[in-house]
Order: sequence, then C-alpha cells, then structure tokens
Amino acid sequence: MTDLPTLPPEQDAPTIPMIGAGMQRVESVLKVTGQARYAYEMDAASLGAQADPLVGVMVLSTIARGRITSIDSATARNMPGVRLVLTCDNAPPQAPWGPLVARDRFARAQPVLRGPDVHYYGEPVALVVADSLERARAAAMAVNVQYEAASHAVLLDPATATEPEFLNGFKPAHTDHGDFDAALARSAIRVEAVYETPHQNHAQMEPHATTALWQGDRLVLHTSAQNLVSIQMGIAATLQISPHRVQVISPYVGGGFGGKLPYFADAILAALAARALGKPVKVGMTRTQMFSATTHRTATRQALRIGADRTGRLCAISHDALSHCASFDNFVEDTTTITRGLYRADAIRTTAHLNHLDLPRSDSMRSPGDAVGMIGLECAMDELAHELGIDPVELRLLNDTPTDLTAHKPFSSRHLRQCLEEGARRFEWGARNPQPGQVREGEWLVGMGMACAMRYNLLKPCQALAHLDAGANLTVQLAMTDPGTGTQTILTQIAAGVMGLPPAQVHVQMGDTAYPPAPGSGGSFGAESAGSAVLRACENLRTRLLEAGLRDEHSPLHGQSMESAHLDAGSLHAGGRHESLVAFMERTFPQGAQAHGEITADPDSLKWSQASFGAHFAEVAVNAITGETRVRRMLGVFACGRILNSRTARSQLLGGMIWGVSNALHEENMPDPRTGQFIAHDLANYHIATHADMPEMEVVMIAEDEPVSNPLHIKGLGEVGICGAPAAIGNAIFNATGIRARRFPITPDRLLPYLPEVTV
Repeated sequence: MTDLPTLPPEQDAPTIPMIGAGMQRVESVLKVTGQARYAYEMDAASLGAQADPLVGVMVLSTIARGRITSIDSATARNMPGVRLVLTCDNAPPQAPWGPLVARDRFARAQPVLRGPDVHYYGEPVALVVADSLERARAAAMAVNVQYEAASHAVLLDPATATEPEFLNGFKPAHTDHGDFDAALARSAIRVEAVYETPHQNHAQMEPHATTALWQGDRLVLHTSAQNLVSIQMGIAATLQISPHRVQVISPYVGGGFGGKLPYFADAILAALAARALGKPVKVGMTRTQMFSATTHRTATRQALRIGADRTGRLCAISHDALSHCASFDNFVEDTTTITRGLYRADAIRTTAHLNHLDLPRSDSMRSPGDAVGMIGLECAMDELAHELGIDPVELRLLNDTPTDLTAHKPFSSRHLRQCLEEGARRFEWGARNPQPGQVREGEWLVGMGMACAMRYNLLKPCQALAHLDAGANLTVQLAMTDPGTGTQTILTQIAAGVMGLPPAQVHVQMGDTAYPPAPGSGGSFGAESAGSAVLRACENLRTRLLEAGLRDEHSPLHGQSMESAHLDAGSLHAGGRHESLVAFMERTFPQGAQAHGEITADPDSLKWSQASFGAHFAEVAVNAITGETRVRRMLGVFACGRILNSRTARSQLLGGMIWGVSNALHEENMPDPRTGQFIAHDLANYHIATHADMPEMEVVMIAEDEPVSNPLHIKGLGEVGICGAPAAIGNAIFNATGIRARRFPITPDRLLPYLPEVTV
C-alpha cells in the first residue's frame, strides 16, 4: 500500500481537566431516591395536564401468519371505565410501512393496526384504553379476535436463503480480498466448522412505555428511547404530520442495549388514542409483551473455513453467515463485519445470507453482528491453533495487522498486540496446559480460553448548545440520551473541564428533541459524537468570553494576549492576571452568554479504519457428572482511546463481559415451529446470568491515544466488552473437556453425552 495518510501528532489531544476521573454519576441520587421520572410515570403535574393519563393495554395476535376474520369488542367497550377500543376497523389512517430502502431505518413509518393481515405471533391487533390499568387490562382480555391462520416459517433454513445486497448500515453483504479458493487450496492446515447462535431478547429493566398528549396540533411524546431525532421523524412519518409538530422527550431510560433505538407500537398507539380522546394516554408493555412486540437479536448459522501454513500464517478466511429478518423487513445482521479486519490473511471472503421469517423484527442488540459473529470467528481460530499445535495467543500475535485489508485502509490506532500480551501476563496464561481435559479437581474439569475483541468506531453528526448565566452556572443542551451508560456524567465532565468550572455548576439537559439534534446512544458512537459536540460548544463559548474579557477596559485582563488566556477555578486568567467569572458575567453579559457547537466526521478521518480492540481470558470448571459450567475468573484488557471516566468506562466493559457469560452459558430463545411463538417470554424462562454466576472479573484499560476519529481522541467502548467474551468461555470449555461445542449457549445437555467418566 502506497501513499499512506500521516497520523497527526499525539500532542494534538486536548488537555481537559476532569477527563479520565472516575466521577460518580450526576443523576445517581435522583434515580435511587425515585425522583427521576420515567416515561410511564408521567402524571398530571409533570405533564401540565388537567388529569392523570388514561391507560392503554395492547391485545396481541395469537397466530404467526394469517388474517383477522373478526374482532368482537362489544363486551370490552361496555366494561366500567373503558374509554376507547382501537382495532384495524377504526384505527386512523397512517402511512404505509417503510420504506425498506432508507438511510435511517429508525425513522421509517411504522403503522399499527394497519389491516387484517397478521405478520407474526404477538403483533398488536387492538388497544383498550380505560381510566385505570386494572380496568384496561380486564377489558383487553375481553376482546375476542378470530383468525384464519396460514402456514408459517419460523426456523432458519439455508435452502430458502437469499443473498442480500447490503448489511445493516449499507455495508456490502459480500466482500473479497485476494483469491480465496487458491489461498485455501495451498493451506497446509484447514479448519471448517459451523457455529450456531440462538435468538436473543432484550429484557431491559424498564419495559417499553410511552405517555402521549396533544397540545393543539402538536404531539408531545414521553417515551423510553435511545434515539430521539430518528424517532421524531418516524412518528411524524407514520402520523403523516410535520416533524416540527412532534416533540419526543426521554431524559431517563432504564436500559436500552439497542432495543430502544427503534420505536414501537406503544408510541404510535398512545399518540392515536390521545388524539382520539383529547386526553393524555399512557401505554406500557408487560414483560411478556416485550418478548414479541419489540425487536430481538436474530439466530445465526455461521460457516467458517480457515486455512494456514504450518507456521500459523493465515492463508485464507471465509465467513458465511445466515440470519433472519421479519417477513416485511430487510434488516441483515452484521455477523461477518469483524472478520474483514481483525487478522492478516492472503485472502478474506465474507458472505451474508438471509431468511425472511414470520417472526417479529430482528434488529440491533448490544454490539449487533459482532457479538455473535466473533463467537464463530474466535472459536474457529481456537480450533486452528489446536490443529497447528500453536498457542492461541501466539497465533493471534502472528497474524496481527496494522492494515484493514478488506477496507484497504490502515488502522488509525491498533493496540491489540499490547492487549494480548498484557492479558496473557496478568492471567498467567503460560501456566495453561495446552492438552484438553488434563486438569482435574475431583469431579471438575478445569480449562483456560481466550479470544480477541474488536468493534469498529463511528462518529455521527451532533450539535450542542452551551449557555453561561450571570452567576457562572453552565447549562448544556442537546437531544442526547443516557440509557444508564453514564453519558450525562461524561458530558458534565467535558463541559466542566473546558469551562474551568466545578461539576456542581454544570447542568447537562438531555433527552428532548427541543434541544439541538444528537444521534442518540447506540452503536458505541454516543460518547464521541455527543462529547465532541459539547467540547466544541464549550470551546466556542470559552473563546467568546475570553475575547470579550481581553477587550473589556474594565477587566484586569484588558490588553493581554489570547495565547495566555484561559478559564480555571471559576475565573478568567491572562498574563498573570485574573478576574472572577461571576463578576465578569454580571458586568459584561448580565443576560448570560451562549455558543453553539457542532461535530461531523473529518473527511481525512475516512482514510483510516478506526476500531476499539481487546482481549478476553477466561478460566472455567466443568462438572463431569452434571455438565454444569462455572466461570471461575475472567480478564478483559481493552484499548479504547482516551478514557473519559474510568468508573463508568469500567462499568460498561464489565457489563459487556457479564453479558458474554450469559451468551456463552445461558441466554437463548427459540420459536415453537407449531405456533410461531417464542418459547421463552418472561425472565422465569429466559435465562440470563445472575450475581451467583459471576466469577472474579478484572477489567484493564491500557493507555491509548486515538488521533483521528474525533477531537476528544476517544473511541467507543460500550460494545467491545461483549465481543469475543462468549468465545473465550467456549474455548476454555474445550480446553477443560476436549469437547468442541459449536452451538451456543453451551448448556449441560450439550456437554453431558461427551464428558469423560470421572472417579471421585
């Protein structure tokens, strides 16, 4: 590769006090004392309404495909307190679903009660609104819906798969680097394996909920959402009104994980009912409804072929992934994306296939594509290491690359090697017995495994407004969200650091489309996008204040140079002189001063591939009698650019690793082929990791500068923690037992038939 771009010098990184400090979340007291008000908790006082909202309860379909032949709602309409029953017979007109080809799929129209056709089990077919939850729920149970069922397809089937043109985000679904067939043919060692991952469901602490009210012809929607501007556009498109007539508010979100990037029937139904009744209406989903009436992560079937020479140099990698989308949608999971850039190989081929099934929509779930795709890739790499007789860490070090071969770009920063080496040292990887099934402690088989982690980095356009009042209190506004990740805290740190103020004097207002537009929280792009916009807004405000101070004849800073001017400790400083910011503001800007900030990706940054990296290490014990797997300890070492808040960053990475334990050992759902209904639809049957499952866990963040992606020199880390974590556990199970489990999660029934006899 010639004419490589030149990296900017590391000293270009801005020096901002407060950055990196493990500051406590600024909203924590409000949350733990119950003062943080969520979407379903809005009452008359908080809405500025005459009365508390009416309550809507959804009725869901009980077939996977077919038509509604009749809906008898007479009994429900006549029950006490019932105000409205909406069905496809009386629902107001809405825009058609879609379009399928849209740059922002979250801004598409999503009509509900759109006709008699049923597309999946659990699709909303009616809404009952009453003056209490109990009355609405009782009336909903009295709605009698009759169907004419049609045959349905709900299982992945390679025989009926199609080849899409694009993955999610309009990345090509098929890529080729080099001559794969020739490279595989000359490989001395080959591994061919099929890995399967299951459907997975979001189970956020806060269920999906919306409270809607109309103020004249304007809709105000309080909803639990990660992505306000796109939802504003989508709601407006569905209702066929101007986006300027829709205000979406979501200051507190009780968990998102990608499942609240879209909007759902609760939002549209609440809006339709509130308009019909002329009163506020709230609609919340039950836990069971969330398992069908929202999105989920698709199951995958991944065929991998990897070839290497006898020294371990990779010759060829092929990753072919099958996933599903709803019968009426076109979402394709990004299962193969990381395979394109993680390792050096002579040839790399990735392919996607798709089934359109009669299931609810599949869509983003924490680290979409990569969380499951890296299970296949990293377990196959472990298989290759075993066949070669090479240490798994050494195999990855041998095939590290400074260049993203498929994208034909160098990486702006890539410290995967340091993550691997530091992780191996801390985990005492050298003590691992490379021969599977050799370490025993009574009835327990003990083993160690590892895997790499990678997640591509992304900056999205974002704006922010910073306003300083006469008392030197700073307010920052932007339509960003915080689904529990600590966004409000890190934005407070950035603003306080730039403006030289204590965090107590900084108030970040978020979660409202009345504020400057922001991309929301998701895809690991939230912190760098919103943080960079806040940085720019505060820098512009700081410049405005300092320039005014230097011009002000009444200021002791008058006539000093701009090069020496700065804000610190609530004062303006220049040339060894200083003035209280409060005194300056009262004299010069008694009404306050403000500035706008905006960030978009620098075109030069597109010359580089940008990604966060890491390495996972796990030790497991497998009971040879019961097949139970216990993760004893885990270590994750990550390189994610500069760290804004060590406390919240560790929490995010730790959360990803915990989710990796769930993915490896517990978490799965599957549709009943007879009915099309997901078998698990509550937290009693959908198993996730609990505190009792958690081992000793350690998170390490190595020092790294990211000079290209954004002015803060940071990279996303909300999702890289889950990438590779399940594979590390699966590889440790192989080392412990000699059993190569290729179907996840690795539950006891998938190990028991193959476990060796143990004499205790």
